[in-house]
Amino acid sequence: MSLWGWVKRFFKNGQLESLKDCYYELSAEYYYKKLAVETCVNLIANALSRCEIKTFKEGKAHRGNMYYALNVQPNQNQNATAFFHKAIRKLIYDGDCLIIMQNNNFYIADSFNVEEFAFYENKYSGIQIGDLTMDKTFVESEVIRLKLTDTKILSVINDLYESHGRMIEAAKSYYKLKNNKRVLVKGDFLRPQDDKTQEAIDDMFETQLKNWFDPDKKSVAFQLQEGFELEDMSDAKVGLTIDSRDISNLIDDIFNYVAMAFHVPRGLLKGDLADIDKQTDNLIMFAINPPAEMMEDEINRKAYSKEEYLNRTYLKIDTSKIKVSDITELATALDKMFAIGFTLNEIFEEMGRETVDDPIANIRHITKNYQTVEQALKGGET
Repeated sequence: MSLWGWVKRFFKNGQLESLKDCYYELSAEYYYKKLAVETCVNLIANALSRCEIKTFKEGKAHRGNMYYALNVQPNQNQNATAFFHKAIRKLIYDGDCLIIMQNNNFYIADSFNVEEFAFYENKYSGIQIGDLTMDKTFVESEVIRLKLTDTKILSVINDLYESHGRMIEAAKSYYKLKNNKRVLVKGDFLRPQDDKTQEAIDDMFETQLKNWFDPDKKSVAFQLQEGFELEDMSDAKVGLTIDSRDISNLIDDIFNYVAMAFHVPRGLLKGDLADIDKQTDNLIMFAINPPAEMMEDEINRKAYSKEEYLNRTYLKIDTSKIKVSDITELATALDKMFAIGFTLNEIFEEMGRETVDDPIANIRHITKNYQTVEQALKGGET
């Protein structure tokens, strides 16, 4: 529905309709798309918030201020989960997200102005965080800017839904029409009538028939006037009832289109648990890893210098924590990891568990089945 068409619906036969009625009509046409998009956004945000952001110093895992800020408390008013939910939501809905670094804290800008250059750093001004508008102008190296690669994806979804939404409304109207109760009233309506007779006829049509067809009425009595006859003309009388399958299929199409746009498995979007492991793997591979890598690259190039990064001081977003696994199902794989040289503490870290402060947990063990070529040529026990 166009904006002008929606505005005209405020007026019906010269009468002003309520905003509430028009709002409900508008929302009824668009809430399917809103539900699908919101489900995708929440699914991606929930998955990313489960990731652990690991920080390294000279190649070794290090937990300092950066680790605490990105995994626990980015700023004094948000925890890490709420922070990344807001970041992902702005990234998808606005196409980009600006994060300000102030005093070892991270803040998401609600709005900002950017002046882009080709050979100089971009400048950011008018940055608003909540009710505060900052006077300072930031340059590119002082901020973290996340940009969506498919910047017009929501616009494409909206354009697609313009036509598909009308199809859903048409299917709903057809469903109501074919399942409606229709009655043919036979009688002599052209005969002369006095006021009393006319009042009885009006009561039959305006009150009794209305109550007769009201599904919320538990019991209704109908007084058929003399000289009139009712005949059921509904499609249900001849077995031509229409179910809601066509409407459901059209709504499923909306979810399929949105899932395709965000690279989210359709089954996960609809709550289908069949092949949940494969669906989760596809979600991580196509919908989570790309934005995680973008965030990782952007924070690394802004929070660390080139020398620090080359000296292996950096951060890494670990998306392996998204998938929940039963430890009993991993027993064989864990035994194999230990056999090829993983320490117990390294295995604990891969499982998302705390390491233990015991020297034996850092000793590497390798089975006799694994040996170098030189050892194989020497022969004998290893």
